[in-house]
Amino acid sequence: MNFIKKYLKILIGAAALLLVFTIFVMTQRSENLETAALKKWPAASMERRLAATKILIGTDQNAELIVQCIDKIAALPDSGEMAVRDAASLCYTGVQLKENL
Repeated sequence: MNFIKKYLKILIGAAALLLVFTIFVMTQRSENLETAALKKWPAASMERRLAATKILIGTDQNAELIVQCIDKIAALPDSGEMAVRDAASLCYTGVQLKENL
């Protein structure tokens, strides 16, 4: 009986360590907002959104406007699987068209 208790304790301890390690790794994993799906956009801070937008469009010009545009796209139903880079490209193209008219 002591034999079973001893190995059961070892098994439970190993499982607990594995669980803690898995949770730690999953929380430390950082995904770039630029390559993420649009469903992660609303949870990001405004500074992170603005920085991602500046990286995606390559300029500081109209970055706030494009962030607002991506916010509106993210609020649409069934837009969660769209990539942030695609939404930024769409918004940037719209801003360029409006400036050229």
